[in-house]
Amino acid sequence: MFIGEYSHTLDEKNRLAIPAKFRAILAKGAVVTKGLDHCLFLYTKEAWNELAKKLAQLPVSQANTRAFSRLMLAGAMDVALDKQGRIVLPDYLKKYASLHKKLIITGLMNRLEIWDAELWGKYKSNTEKSSEDIAEALGELAV
Repeated sequence: MFIGEYSHTLDEKNRLAIPAKFRAILAKGAVVTKGLDHCLFLYTKEAWNELAKKLAQLPVSQANTRAFSRLMLAGAMDVALDKQGRIVLPDYLKKYASLHKKLIITGLMNRLEIWDAELWGKYKSNTEKSSEDIAEALGELAV
């Protein structure tokens, strides 16, 4: 399970060090893809395969299904950790998420999210300001 928030840097070769506590989980390979809210999603191979199967079962006759599948699947790339526990982020994903040098990696149960530090700060601040409204809405869903 991925949880927590970690500050890291992206080097000049687009390499990102994964937090040490998650390296063993990702040692068998991982997939990075375009996420929502202009961040990147990083999945274990197992979690990625589960998601891909679910996407394959959605009706292709619906435009939203096709669009979401394209975002997630066409934007995806296999990545492997090097000996220092780093992955290389492709330029197209770096551009999509507006990643600069300072990054935040957040753990969200079955995936990690990779954020530009400035964008994460803004997102987090806005979410925290709306936390009562969000809790109210989720309460209606019995969360």
